[in-house]
Amino acid sequence: MLFFLVLANCAKSQVRDSANYVMGTVVGSDTIIQVRVKEIWIFPERKFANKRQQQNYSRYVAKVKKVYPVAVEAKLLLEKYEPQYYALDSQRERRKLMKNLEKELLDKHKEELKKWSISDGTMLLKLINRETHRTAYSIIKDFRGDVSAMFWQGIARLFKNNLKDGYSPEEEDKMLEEIVRKIESGYY
Repeated sequence: MLFFLVLANCAKSQVRDSANYVMGTVVGSDTIIQVRVKEIWIFPERKFANKRQQQNYSRYVAKVKKVYPVAVEAKLLLEKYEPQYYALDSQRERRKLMKNLEKELLDKHKEELKKWSISDGTMLLKLINRETHRTAYSIIKDFRGDVSAMFWQGIARLFKNNLKDGYSPEEEDKMLEEIVRKIESGYY
């Protein structure tokens, strides 16, 4: 029985890690192997002045965990449909593709999005910008045209939002970036 436990443990330990072996360098009679490993982010432990700050942070983390998967899905859909969109010849075919995509997204997320707050929408815009490296305004402009982009910008302005706002991980969105990195690394 002990033999099988040891054998099972050894089998697990033989799984290849995420490192990529690049090359070895011979120095004298020694060989030094160079390895590329995944980037590791280390964040200092958060200190809170009081319980209220800690609760606000926890709520913010929960909100990011709710919104981030939708932003990732938006990135994947953009990567999937953008080449198809530009491969189509006529505006009619392009509009039809966008209508079908819009219908598919609404069918999937309509009930969920109804429950979101304005701040959830703002966070989604920032995360879409982070994932796609494009503002929501430029995406709408590319796929739906100038008039539509200006219309949705006007609607966003009514709710004190801006589709042209970028994502600044070093400044304004530093905490959001930290939380997203922790989600990506499996910490949250």
